[in-house]
Amino acid sequence: MAGATKGLNEMLVSLFNHVMDVESKAVITEEFKDITNNDMHIIEAVGVSEPRNMSDIAKRLGVTVGTLTTNMNALDKKGYVMRERSASDRRVVYITLTERGRKAFFHHRDFHKNMIKAVVVDLDDNEKRMLYKCLVKLDNFFT
Repeated sequence: MAGATKGLNEMLVSLFNHVMDVESKAVITEEFKDITNNDMHIIEAVGVSEPRNMSDIAKRLGVTVGTLTTNMNALDKKGYVMRERSASDRRVVYITLTERGRKAFFHHRDFHKNMIKAVVVDLDDNEKRMLYKCLVKLDNFFT
């Protein structure tokens, strides 16, 4: 059992490192070379539906608003996001993606869609459910 646990730990560490490496190579292309993989995750957290306030985005990312502000300043300067103050409460700042930001969002989303397709292509429905159950347990451990 100890050997299986060690092997599982090594697999999880390896998997995490590979995902981060492959994602950065696939997502940070010539078109998006002015941003980082972390910036892509901020863009993903902003989303394409409705404007989000800084507190909501920071909560989604598990960072402070102060930390997010630094990153958001850079994304704003590079033309990926727009800021707009709330008309009812000037302290609240809403973030939306620019056209360039939306393009980066969909580029990143497509990478993840293709990654999931590659993972589940040979799994039957029962195996997909089991994989999902295991990943939920792993996610719950980290939250």
